[in-house]
Amino acid sequence: MSVIGPNGAGKTTLVKVIVGLIKPTLGKVTRQAGLRIGYMPQRLHVDPIFPLTVERFLQLGQTWTSEKLERMLAEVGVHHVLHSPLQAISGGELQRVLLARALLREPQLLVLDEPAQGVDLIGQGELYDLIGSIRDRHQCTILLVSHDLNIVMARTGTVVCLNQHICCSGLPEQVSRDPAFAALFGKAVQGLAFYTHKHDHHHHVDGAVVTEPKEEDHD
Repeated sequence: MSVIGPNGAGKTTLVKVIVGLIKPTLGKVTRQAGLRIGYMPQRLHVDPIFPLTVERFLQLGQTWTSEKLERMLAEVGVHHVLHSPLQAISGGELQRVLLARALLREPQLLVLDEPAQGVDLIGQGELYDLIGSIRDRHQCTILLVSHDLNIVMARTGTVVCLNQHICCSGLPEQVSRDPAFAALFGKAVQGLAFYTHKHDHHHHVDGAVVTEPKEEDHD
């Protein structure tokens, strides 16, 4: 599921409420007992004079074996940065390290807030391919916040359009035709031909793929 909307729409606030970093001022959040959540924040600021390696950063808050750290970094394609200073790695490498940190909890729900922040165009495509493969391998549900409308429409199952409230939601092709979507993004979507994949399946809340039964012909 992808959450889209303009700056100030409340996307980051929403995901912080979902993962428990912010308490809602109204209403409540109900989570399944024992639900494991992995969270990748929108950005991370590390003081440049603070001596912190990638390995030490991944150990903050909980201790993991070196083997698990190496395995997770290898899965996201940056095993070579394990002993590097966190401040010395590239923006793309940092995003993958943050993704690896979220995966260490072996989450059932993976929450990604602008995962391609600070990543170049080619790297963005590779990162979203990686996220798709992670969903399939780990059988987890992914809640994604993104500004990239083309990526969202091409790769997500369900879209929620947010602007302080839910403007519209549904399959990408449904949302792209909704007047609320056009009104919210205006010129940003004019002339864009969104590619949407065929939805011949859906996902359980645990991420498992369920293929839709095919209709049989009858005489």
